[in-house]
Amino acid sequence: MSTRYLKLSKNELNKRTDKLYQKLEKCDICPKKCRVNRLKGEKGYCRIGSLPIVSSFHSHFGEESVLVGKRGSGTIFFAGCNLSCVYCQNYEISQLKAGQEVSFEDLAEMMIELQRQGCHNINLVTPTPQVPQIIKALEIAIERGLRLPLVYNTNSYDSTEVLKLLDGIVDIYMPDVKYSDEKLALKYSLVPDYFEITKRNLKEMHFQVGDLKCDKNGIAFAGLLVRHLVLPNNLAGSEKIFEFIAKEISKNTFLNIMDQYYPAYQAFDFPELARKITDEEYQKVLSLTEKYGLNKG
Repeated sequence: MSTRYLKLSKNELNKRTDKLYQKLEKCDICPKKCRVNRLKGEKGYCRIGSLPIVSSFHSHFGEESVLVGKRGSGTIFFAGCNLSCVYCQNYEISQLKAGQEVSFEDLAEMMIELQRQGCHNINLVTPTPQVPQIIKALEIAIERGLRLPLVYNTNSYDSTEVLKLLDGIVDIYMPDVKYSDEKLALKYSLVPDYFEITKRNLKEMHFQVGDLKCDKNGIAFAGLLVRHLVLPNNLAGSEKIFEFIAKEISKNTFLNIMDQYYPAYQAFDFPELARKITDEEYQKVLSLTEKYGLNKG
């Protein structure tokens, strides 16, 4: 099973990279559309310039079992984010931008090293603000022999136009769908129109890669895998999310309903977020997947 990016010609991949880099001149890489010239060092909401910034990379065994297998998911954590979640559990990386600016060659070598370690895939965590940099490094990594499936591990607040440029490059889309209530998305993550943009993006992702597909060993090699973090007091609005997925994406969508919420970062400033979720809250969300006939992985 060949990864999708190996089926693209070198010329086509180079064209995609050029188109993505042109978007950095008046940056509209994500829906924030800051319009700064990142190629000249100007920085917008994500505070990232023209080079990639990486926090860490390693073989990760804490991801979904279909990604981890026996040898782990080759995870690269990118610093910076286009959301500002008040409860972010990785706020040092996303908000404080803990990481190091690296060259494209260094980023490519990280991918190759993860392949050498035997990882099942290259898992790009928070790639949205750095898509052009990632694809430029990918070109180098392919020349050096990269053959692993590419996982796009996103908060879902992506530019649909950018996602279209990733068609044929990304093998597995793994969006974290956070909210169905636009007002709460703005309140807790400082993003307008979150659910409308996310719905459009999920349709594009599924159009490109379809339902999740696994090999004979149960390891995913292509498709859509949706994450959803249960928040206390039903603040995520889970039912509307599941209803949309069932009716407009696919009832076979692989869902990971996550129960690991705990108050972090600025969550204690919001009483409704200042506690862990209860088992009853989690079980209620699980029952909603059954109501809509969804496949929780």
